[in-house]
Amino acid sequence: MSEIKIVNKEYSGWKNCVSISNGTVELIVTTDVGPRIIYYGFTGGPNHMKIFDSQAGVTGGNEWMSFGGHRLWHSPEAFPRTYEAENTSCRWTAKKDGIVAINEPNELSRMEKEIEITLDPEGTKVKIEHRITNRNAWDVKFAAWALTVVAPGGRLIIPQPVSGPLYLPNRNISFWTYTRLNDPRVTWLDRYIFLDQDIDAGYKDEPENRRFNYVPFKIGMHVPDGWAAYVNHGQMFAKYFTCDQKDEYPDFGHCSFETYTNKEMLEIETLSPLHNTEPGETVTHTEQWALFDDIQKPQTENEADEFVAQTVRSLL
Repeated sequence: MSEIKIVNKEYSGWKNCVSISNGTVELIVTTDVGPRIIYYGFTGGPNHMKIFDSQAGVTGGNEWMSFGGHRLWHSPEAFPRTYEAENTSCRWTAKKDGIVAINEPNELSRMEKEIEITLDPEGTKVKIEHRITNRNAWDVKFAAWALTVVAPGGRLIIPQPVSGPLYLPNRNISFWTYTRLNDPRVTWLDRYIFLDQDIDAGYKDEPENRRFNYVPFKIGMHVPDGWAAYVNHGQMFAKYFTCDQKDEYPDFGHCSFETYTNKEMLEIETLSPLHNTEPGETVTHTEQWALFDDIQKPQTENEADEFVAQTVRSLL
């Protein structure tokens, strides 16, 4: 069995980071802001997280910054509550095979956010447990919302529901005001949806029209298969999560999964059901992560079945 090593290090300009490694993969969490998981990859390999260069190493201030990487929000999205700054340091403690990182409740939302990271001693699997505690003096209805900002250039594969009677609908998809159904970054297939992060999307064939390059794209849906995968760098980052169609979720009641992309990055987002929390009550939402090497972007549904779905399901 490999040994989990937890060490302090500087990374991408943030001086107070924590590295968690089993020799095969490494995660890096910055505690100067966030908390944020700002690196996940094979040891010495490319980072599957996106870090915004202009925000790397930045701390302090009252303006909300994404920073990149993996973060924890609460849904439904609203301004200014959702965009309260997370620019101050958080505390952390070591645990068996990982760490727990906790921030102090912001004055606006009074929500305490906690991310517990547990790395398997061997292989690439990681358990990410997200906890949000209502520190208000009143009830609040919300969902835990786990967002991973991944590096540009990849393709997201989302499995679609395929079962159900022919005379009833079997899926709902939520669209945002800026989402265009003919966006060249998205491919609508029978069993999957492909979404590309592409800085050049929209004007490869029409150089005079760059509108898609600057317009984001977002959709939300229920994903009963409980996984989605992003292929980049010749590798695949897979997320596993639990969802139940009987529960009420944000964004028209059915969005256990959402994704967003713009000219710089792509977000892979999973959500818990909505909970009406009393003061001091905690909402928990768990993801499992895994990395797979030597995986290329699928071009067809058959390739998605053979090279993506079968590989992902091998760890279910």
